Amino acid sequence: MNPAEPVKFANRQQLAGTFGMVTSTHWLASAAGMAVLENGGNAFDAAAATGFVLQVVEPHLNGPGGEVPIIGYSARDRAPFVVCGQGPSPRAASIGHFAGLGLSLVPGTGLLPACVPGAFGGWLELLGRWGTMRLADVLGYAIGYAQDGYPLIPRAADAIRSCQSLFAEHWPTSAAVYLCGGSPPSPGARFTNRDLASTYRRVLAEAQAASPDRRGQIEAARRAFYEGFVAEAYADYFARAEVMDTSGVPHRGLLTADDMAGYRARVEEPLTFGYRGLTVCKTGPWGQGPVFAQQLALLAGFDLDDTDPAGAEFVHTVTECAKLAFADREAWYGDPDFTDVPLPELLSPEYSDQRRRLVGDGASRELRPGRPGGRDPALPLFAQLRDGAQGTGQAFAMAPGVGEQVLAEGRLSGDTCHLDVVDRFGNMVSATPSGGWLQSSPVVPGLGFGPTTRGQMFWLAEGLPNSLAGGKRPRTTLTPTLVLRDGSPYLAFGTPGGDSQDQWSLFFFLHHVHHGLGLQDAIEAPSWHSTHFPSSFYPREAFPARIHVEERFGEATRAALTGRGHDVVTEGPWSLGRLSAVAIGDDGTLYAGATQRGLQGYAAGR
Repeated sequence: MNPAEPVKFANRQQLAGTFGMVTSTHWLASAAGMAVLENGGNAFDAAAATGFVLQVVEPHLNGPGGEVPIIGYSARDRAPFVVCGQGPSPRAASIGHFAGLGLSLVPGTGLLPACVPGAFGGWLELLGRWGTMRLADVLGYAIGYAQDGYPLIPRAADAIRSCQSLFAEHWPTSAAVYLCGGSPPSPGARFTNRDLASTYRRVLAEAQAASPDRRGQIEAARRAFYEGFVAEAYADYFARAEVMDTSGVPHRGLLTADDMAGYRARVEEPLTFGYRGLTVCKTGPWGQGPVFAQQLALLAGFDLDDTDPAGAEFVHTVTECAKLAFADREAWYGDPDFTDVPLPELLSPEYSDQRRRLVGDGASRELRPGRPGGRDPALPLFAQLRDGAQGTGQAFAMAPGVGEQVLAEGRLSGDTCHLDVVDRFGNMVSATPSGGWLQSSPVVPGLGFGPTTRGQMFWLAEGLPNSLAGGKRPRTTLTPTLVLRDGSPYLAFGTPGGDSQDQWSLFFFLHHVHHGLGLQDAIEAPSWHSTHFPSSFYPREAFPARIHVEERFGEATRAALTGRGHDVVTEGPWSLGRLSAVAIGDDGTLYAGATQRGLQGYAAGR
């Protein structure tokens, strides 16, 4: 395996150097991270700076009130780690409370689905434990863009325009930030968020006043956010505001100052899985990360080396294994503090051998979770109903009016961000920030950003791994990846894309491992994903046997897949996935790549 194999699919140059590499879903964030490396910071300093800038320049994809899972490798500690920047639900949240409101699902917008904001604390935890620079040195780039402006990308402008009526009629705090003079900004316009700049500056000022040393300032910044003025603004707003959400009725949120004060980003051991001499590191089952490992466990029984990466056999085999792994995600994954997730059994060779026998020559139309250790799977009602409709070729969806990012004018598809960093010292980071979208929750007065709506991923039914409970982390789709070779860091990669993240990332990995593609080539190879299993987001659609494929696969491959029973939907040639990756070669050379899809992700390095 060589990160620098010859180009086959790529239209961009893969970067190579010896100093450092930063790649992300926005060029300004990548540039900020590279500037930190140039100024003497390490990969963790650069990742924090990149993450803070993403909170400013991609407000439709993430924000300070959102969440972030981070996987890193510390050269100092010679070990990988996970920072869980996923905040829990409010302590007052319960299935009974929502039932009393007449709700059978958690709304996807407004204040009711709000969890504790975990992203800001996650970046501080990374910076404090493994970084070397002061908070001012990494936060200054985000402050500058928020205060002085940045060119608004078209997708962000579209999100604001789609929300214009919602903001004007129901969310005046958001209108004050995003509708200058009552009108949405144009794509490419220089956009500022001076309330957010003031929030960052006040956090920094209080931190600098509280302590002269680096770690002390970072801890003081955490207190300002979770126990000080930010938490007070949250608590005041949640105590008095009733906000229109996608149920069609205004509701008051449940988050309190005590919920904020009780939170701290957690450092955990990664889940690891060995594959082809490499060690894959993922988050725990509070995210969907283990599904990546489950897919690998199933695919280990197939000969993929000689399978055409653009052929029907490869696409079919990988898709059928994905269906089995994601069915287990639905039945078994949740916050391990609240539910017993049988990961050892799910990843065992015996279980994988048994499940692999379900992969046939034709496309399955069923949702088929397994029985690890002889346990009976627990599925939400939506999945049981979907099974009842199987074979019809029709989508199943939950009732409309609830779910993620549904606006007054209709439905707006959401997304998230991603970043990867590697430095000359051998440190490596992969992170997938998300949540706190401008279109899903109103701005908290005076702060310039809104809360996360990640609580929408809970189910309001008892006895499920992801059933709502106070203080519980929702199971998310956010899933960065870090890979070791002989115990040392080798690859870091990921993509936005909800349920598709651990499909698109897997294809990248398989192309690199089995087909010998370099980073940029594996990123740009023709892509696809399945929507066979129920979506994690509104409107919870499931399309039995459906796969979405880029047209670059060609007519012959698409026809062969149709012949196997797949419901093939052809998408644009460069439309599926926004992958980025960094790597360390055998001789210590550093590599980076970022996809041309979306026309905004870039790598920087030297």
